[in-house]
Amino acid sequence: MTKISIIIPARFNSKRLPGKPLAKICGKELIIHVAEKCSKVVGSENLYIATDSQKIKKKVLENSYNVIMTSTKCLTGTDRVAQASKKVKSNIFINVQGDEPLVSPKDIKKIIAAKKKYPKYIICGFSEITKKEDPFSRNIPKVVLNKFNELIYISRAVVPSSKNKKDKIKYLKQVCIYAFNKRELYKFMNYKRKGEVEKIEDIEILRFFDLGFKVKMIKLKANTIAVDEFKDLRKVEKILKR
Repeated sequence: MTKISIIIPARFNSKRLPGKPLAKICGKELIIHVAEKCSKVVGSENLYIATDSQKIKKKVLENSYNVIMTSTKCLTGTDRVAQASKKVKSNIFINVQGDEPLVSPKDIKKIIAAKKKYPKYIICGFSEITKKEDPFSRNIPKVVLNKFNELIYISRAVVPSSKNKKDKIKYLKQVCIYAFNKRELYKFMNYKRKGEVEKIEDIEILRFFDLGFKVKMIKLKANTIAVDEFKDLRKVEKILKR
């Protein structure tokens, strides 16, 4: 039987929004919103919050979720998930970002199913950028895929780009739900540095290109909002109230 665990990375010192995991939306901490959604998929017993913060640990334990303490020196959320995975016996590890309070349990299940179907691939989600979103925003990583839905490139710049201004381009964005096995996570963590392009873009999945892994992208229906800045908290709160 395939054992599946979800690990949510949650660091306290976010550059754009310090203390982000504990920021409240509708009276509840951001990290708890995410944990509640994830527990609907694997149950609270197979859900772990990986953090470097005692404050986050305290709040998570108060809400009866598992915590794994990790180093303050983790380079990325995936490094944090990899470090936490050492303490978890599982076949598939799902990384759900701690700043995605609108994450859909159905989308998480699609990522799990894809990893079972394509075990030799890193799995990641994507969706179309809507008219309400700005493709020029540096907070939205845009993805470029080949005909097999394999990731060719991901960038904070507007890609793909055309020299013909009349071309109507359908932009795609990354949805930060990933699936790995333990070997893939260890390879990622043991690289012990960011790749050159990963550093420039500040997008961790690019490191897998340096490691020689292919990334299969899975189309997800949900239009999530990642909380990157204070204004995003208000956007999410409006949606949840509605």
